[in-house]
Amino acid sequence: MDISPDWIVYYQYGPFVINKTIVLTWLVMGILVCGSWLVTRRLVCPQDLTPEELASGKRIPRWQTVLESIVVESAKQIDDVMQVSARGLLPFLGTLFLYILVSNLLGAVPGFDSPTGSLSTTVALSLCVFIMVPAYGIFRGGIRTYLKVYVQPSPFMLPLNIFSELSRTMALAVRLFGNIMSGRVMGMILLIIAPLFVPVVMQLLGLLIGVVQAYIFAVLAAVYIAAGIETDQQHMNE
Repeated sequence: MDISPDWIVYYQYGPFVINKTIVLTWLVMGILVCGSWLVTRRLVCPQDLTPEELASGKRIPRWQTVLESIVVESAKQIDDVMQVSARGLLPFLGTLFLYILVSNLLGAVPGFDSPTGSLSTTVALSLCVFIMVPAYGIFRGGIRTYLKVYVQPSPFMLPLNIFSELSRTMALAVRLFGNIMSGRVMGMILLIIAPLFVPVVMQLLGLLIGVVQAYIFAVLAAVYIAAGIETDQQHMNE
């Protein structure tokens, strides 16, 4: 049983390796890009409608209304979590959520292993959050204000503060990897023990867990960024 798609190598030339994780990652990205293009290629802006079109009864499509409602609700949840206006983070957090969600849901397709079942993928996603925390903090308060956070309450805390950031990033990666991998292992074991009915229930449960894990990862990313912003604002007010 291949626990991680990293173990399945399709091509290798020296240090250059193409494994199943890389192939599936690009497949998910292709699905997201094509899906985004299909959804947004015919968006209707009310301001662009001519009086003739309005008089003829042309309206915004229902699917666009649903899509806009999802985007507005997502932005509202980000604001509630971060307690600050953070609409600029919606593309980043939304992309994280969609990538993890689609990856986890496609894991139910026979022959498709979720890329989030690879530790390298979850570490890469966590590193994106790790980079975004100081990037957004510097953007809002300046590099000097942000760097002061690491020497508070005293310069001796610098190593501990850096280690805290790194450990938080690794915890984010291991949490997602552990949940996806454990679900895959349990499914394999139950498939051997009770191959008729139990795997179907576990598959449905795995889909639910995949949705929840995508949401939790995005919310934790928002919380980490919000913590950095809050600390920066405290030092700016001092």
